[in-house]
Amino acid sequence: MRSKIVAGNWKMNKNLEETEALLAELAAKLPDTKAEVMVAPTYVNLGAAVRNLETSRIEVIAQNMHFAESGAYTGEISADMLLNIGVDTCIIGHSERRAYFGETDEILAKKVKTALGKGIRVMFCFGEELEDRKSGNHFNVVESQLKNALFSLENSDWSKIILAYEPVWAIGTGETASPEQAQEMHAFIRKTISEAFDSSIASNVSILYGGSVKPGNAEEIFSKPDVDGGLIGGASLVSDDFVAIINAI
Repeated sequence: MRSKIVAGNWKMNKNLEETEALLAELAAKLPDTKAEVMVAPTYVNLGAAVRNLETSRIEVIAQNMHFAESGAYTGEISADMLLNIGVDTCIIGHSERRAYFGETDEILAKKVKTALGKGIRVMFCFGEELEDRKSGNHFNVVESQLKNALFSLENSDWSKIILAYEPVWAIGTGETASPEQAQEMHAFIRKTISEAFDSSIASNVSILYGGSVKPGNAEEIFSKPDVDGGLIGGASLVSDDFVAIINAI
């Protein structure tokens, strides 16, 4: 049975003091839920976050990692560095990494391979831009992103994969994605994986929705049969909002 997951991607927000304060609030307010709850603070606060949440069920995850084990990669972080401080889940392929830092499917495939080889659980992000949706090419784009980065994996690797569908066109554009559109794409993703691997893998992989989930829409989105939770941006930076979204799962 696949996991229900609510993950907060804090992006480039919160200094150390603010991080520790928000973590304390979340730990104190965390509802009794069977869902996995994750937070991804900025790199410089990962170690402190792990220490602050030692007695909490909230898992600390990373926002990114490099594909190389070590070397002359100024400003980058390796899988071993994450593992050394107690972080064993990493977001890979976020739309902002693709758009702002030129991360291609080829680069992301290398990152996924390195992470899995080190035993790191991968939260793989993907999704179409506004022009893809308007042109009706959204299914092809999503299928291509999945195939290029993940379809060379072994069946056994999928136990370490979480998928996060990000309709980039519905984030900060004024456009709105409906729960029905989320379900339609999640069902397509599951069908695509089933055809490439098998139905067991498709039915057991958790697929999160990352299209501006908020307390007001979380319950309806999470009620869809192929939506297993959310990758939350701005709402995860406010403890009451994030807790409300956790409650909605």
